[in-house]
Amino acid sequence: MGDQPTLPAMDPATIEPVIGTGYPAPFAADCAGRAKRQIGNALGLANFGVNLVTLPPGTASSQRHWHSHQDEFVYVVEGEATLVTDAGEQVLGPGMVAGFPAGRPDGHHLVNRSDADVVYLEVGDRPPVDDVDYPDIDMLIRGGRLVHRDGTPY
Repeated sequence: MGDQPTLPAMDPATIEPVIGTGYPAPFAADCAGRAKRQIGNALGLANFGVNLVTLPPGTASSQRHWHSHQDEFVYVVEGEATLVTDAGEQVLGPGMVAGFPAGRPDGHHLVNRSDADVVYLEVGDRPPVDDVDYPDIDMLIRGGRLVHRDGTPY
């Protein structure tokens, strides 16, 4: 009998989470507990990424950043996350969403300041070129490489 087609649905809990970030020290510490289940990759999606992210108490989603070419979207599934942007702070609860258009220089990240896990869905397109600016720290992504603001590599 030939190969059976793969069903297109799955339980995200079956995906092994990626813990932490690829940031260099000392920038990785704030995100060390972040658990990211790469759903889009597991489903074979090529044009956009989808991650189910868990932030334990005291953990940040990333360093505050913005993208040159990638749109980002988050949907809070459970818990309370504090969204930090150039405009200030906003608490996001279950069912709330936030969007970050490409090219808008507004550094953003989520921080879990509560005593319970935060779970959110993160969606972003996958442009062929994308630079990332981390306005609060000496770090950029240029040409897919982490560099200091002066261009020297980490």
